[in-house]
Amino acid sequence: EAAAVAAPSQPEVAPGSAASAVVLPERLQRREAERQQGVERQRQKKEAQVVKEEQSEFFLAAFAREREAVEALLAAGTLEEAAARLQALQKLLTGSVRFLAPYEVRQGQETVARLQGDLAARRQQLQPKKKFAFRALKKEAAPGSAPRPAELAPPDPAAPDPGPGLAEGESGGPPLCGFSGAQDAELELGPAELLQRDVLLSELRGCRVRLRGNPNTLRVRDCSGCTVLCGPVSTSVLVDGCSDCLLALACQQLRTHRTRDCRVYVQVTSRAVIEACSEVSFAPYSWSYPGIERDFESSGLDRNSNNWNLVDDFDWLATDRPSPNWSLIPEQERITCWD
Repeated sequence: EAAAVAAPSQPEVAPGSAASAVVLPERLQRREAERQQGVERQRQKKEAQVVKEEQSEFFLAAFAREREAVEALLAAGTLEEAAARLQALQKLLTGSVRFLAPYEVRQGQETVARLQGDLAARRQQLQPKKKFAFRALKKEAAPGSAPRPAELAPPDPAAPDPGPGLAEGESGGPPLCGFSGAQDAELELGPAELLQRDVLLSELRGCRVRLRGNPNTLRVRDCSGCTVLCGPVSTSVLVDGCSDCLLALACQQLRTHRTRDCRVYVQVTSRAVIEACSEVSFAPYSWSYPGIERDFESSGLDRNSNNWNLVDDFDWLATDRPSPNWSLIPEQERITCWD
């Protein structure tokens, strides 16, 4: 009886039995499979990091070589070749953004901007000086008439300082071409007039502007009720102090300041920036014209890289709520036919 009471109610599985041979290997197999998956994930992560580092090292070496070449060409006064190499440098940076660290992208953009400033300064320095001549006073343009594109002389060194009224990123000298002060006019510039030039549109009212070509930079200042359609801009676009405007822009950098109630159709390779703005809405760039592919090639912009819906609002620091100052244009409301 005592032996019967002491006997276990459930039969134990002997270590060498068939049941043990089935249960134990299954558990070990699961653990081994999980371990192998973890090892594989670590290996892939390490390989991806190595590839990224190798790509970054290759970019930094190539970027340094191109930068030195541009600096040498600028010093020698070979400006057209310097401009071409600078475009290639910008294209290299744009195509490498996906694997570069943010600080590397920022340093590259600052270097390109500095070289562009150096190029503009060298062009002005080597520009032949105009002979002195008395100039007749300009007649007032008739209301509603379209002004000719601005072809302005270099600034007079003896002229008073223009003061602090310039927009960010704008030089103190006059623009190479553009339109100013027109009202209710149809304004247009073509590829030959725009190629790698700096363009300023200022104080326009109710105008429709078509810029078919590849400018270097574009500034749109103090315009209202205007439509501005522009081909690919090699570097930056600044929209400042505008209201009730429709803009189609393709560029590397877009900055929008003191602007309200504007619709922007944009292709931009970095993130757009707005500051002191309200009721600004965005959609992907869709304007087209004969020869635009050639202008994109000249600009160095990548047509497959477009961050049109990524906008940084410098006046909105909350990360858990979207900024109320900008929005996306609903797809059914976007313009598809511009003519």
